[in-house]
Amino acid sequence: MDTPLSTIAVVGLGTMGSGIADILARAGREVVGIDISEDAATHAVTALEASTARAVARGRVTEEERQRTLARFRTSCDLRAAADADLVIEVVPESYETKQEVFRALDGIVRPDTILATGTNALSVTRLAADSAHPERVLGLHFFTPVQAMKLVEVVSSVLTDPRAVDAVTRLAQELGKEPVAVGDRPGFVADGLLFGYLNQAAAMYEAQYASREDIDAAMKLGCGLPMGPLALLDLIGIDTARTVLDAMYAASHDRLHAPAPILKQLSEAGLTGRKAGRGFYTYEGPDSAVTVPDALTPGAAGTAGAGREVRSVGVAGSGTMASGIAEVFAKAGYDVVLAARSQEKADTAKARIAKSLARSVDKGRMTGEARDETLARISPAGALDAFADVDLAVEAVAEDLEIKQELFARLDKICKPGAVLATTTSSLPVIACARATGRPQDVIGMHFFNPAPAMKLVEIVRTVLTADDVHATVRAVTTKIRKHPVDCGDRAGFIVNALLFPYLNNAVKMVQEHYATLDDIDTAMKLGGGYPMGPFELLDVVGLDVSLAIEKVLHREFRDPGLAPAPLLEHLVAAGCLGRKTGRGFREYARR
Repeated sequence: MDTPLSTIAVVGLGTMGSGIADILARAGREVVGIDISEDAATHAVTALEASTARAVARGRVTEEERQRTLARFRTSCDLRAAADADLVIEVVPESYETKQEVFRALDGIVRPDTILATGTNALSVTRLAADSAHPERVLGLHFFTPVQAMKLVEVVSSVLTDPRAVDAVTRLAQELGKEPVAVGDRPGFVADGLLFGYLNQAAAMYEAQYASREDIDAAMKLGCGLPMGPLALLDLIGIDTARTVLDAMYAASHDRLHAPAPILKQLSEAGLTGRKAGRGFYTYEGPDSAVTVPDALTPGAAGTAGAGREVRSVGVAGSGTMASGIAEVFAKAGYDVVLAARSQEKADTAKARIAKSLARSVDKGRMTGEARDETLARISPAGALDAFADVDLAVEAVAEDLEIKQELFARLDKICKPGAVLATTTSSLPVIACARATGRPQDVIGMHFFNPAPAMKLVEIVRTVLTADDVHATVRAVTTKIRKHPVDCGDRAGFIVNALLFPYLNNAVKMVQEHYATLDDIDTAMKLGGGYPMGPFELLDVVGLDVSLAIEKVLHREFRDPGLAPAPLLEHLVAAGCLGRKTGRGFREYARR
């Protein structure tokens, strides 16, 4: 196993196998691509020819270098072509029987010191190794698609794996320009172990008709900065593949969050497996196309039916960062805004915060000085809610405490004129509880902005069972006018974003709690393997561990799923006062300002 990995065989030349062969050949390795299908082998050669031609066209390599790369790649339909390989990477279909057949055959073909790597992301590496004549040389090497672009490689050891084999493939991954993360053998490993639970919950949310596929995907892209929405990602991965991974995860964890949503089985058995089939959650131009086309579930261009109410002036209640940001958003969109706080001093301070924000926009060339002055002139700070007497829309952004919000709504009910829309920005509390504090629950709705409000494009519009249709239409129209993206959802804990985000964060904490992986490895895996802008522990420390724990408790209380119970480690850190960046210590320590 100390032999340099100069010659590498790749068994299975689908999308993943072809991608692995591509980066290995470009990195100077002799590569043998093996597949039982001659068409797959031919396609892999064509793909390498095309990718290297693009590299020449972009000036990244010379034509001479391209020809040397192509010469290093040969294909075969016979597994015996792997006889001289120092490393064999199998990426055949996710089936124990198929993979074990490959490993048994390789035992009689390759040298005893040849390393055998499985590309599985769902099956037990230990089980595959135990069936091999040399289990010490078997490990997992999990690349992510598209292989050429994704930096993460999970190096998976079993209790039987020789550390020298791990060291050899880790060095190889680094030489390929990848970021290797060492993990133990459990279904999903780190990245998929966290990702697929989230994808499964999104599928279940859609199946329950809680929100449309478009709104679920838009919410997670705009609310969390993800490159793709979960349902579009399931289509890309393959719904059948996702079901296989989740089945394996559930068999190991017995966590209901990993039990595949029934819709995944229905789509898989109907052959609607995603992009590769031309249809999954979405419909595509054809098999393997990335271009979606309208179908029976596509929302109509006209949007929400029905006329809304006229909104010319807006009241924003609160003096914190969120209230200031929301007031700024409305004022920039041309609305007259009353910004009311508990005192005139607090209201003036909030307006001063908006002035600083607008000044930064002017400095960065995003708006003119004249536009800044006009925006500020539209904002009237007030020291009491009585100033809301004539507003058409009242938006509360006070503390996330139900009693405080209910008291405020009871006051708004008495102050605001008949027909005024009353909105709460709560991220976790029941909107109906705020509505019932008034004598006009039909006028109450949720408008969940995301922080910082001026920058974040998403607004979750939360209807209760009592919200009037014209109130919903009004808020959708206003949200569009302030240049935000509205998504519709019902009044239940977490709405869309938090209901999908916080179980994922909680599961990351459980991974650390169980000593499966380190904070740094998990953050790296999710940024490089999942395309997340921040790792889960970076995000938890930014959000605040106390805030995160409160949301997780709300979700657990609402859905009563044991898998949603907050991780004890999170509870312990909060009890110790380690709340994240705001206290200087959370999962990590930070320099005090």
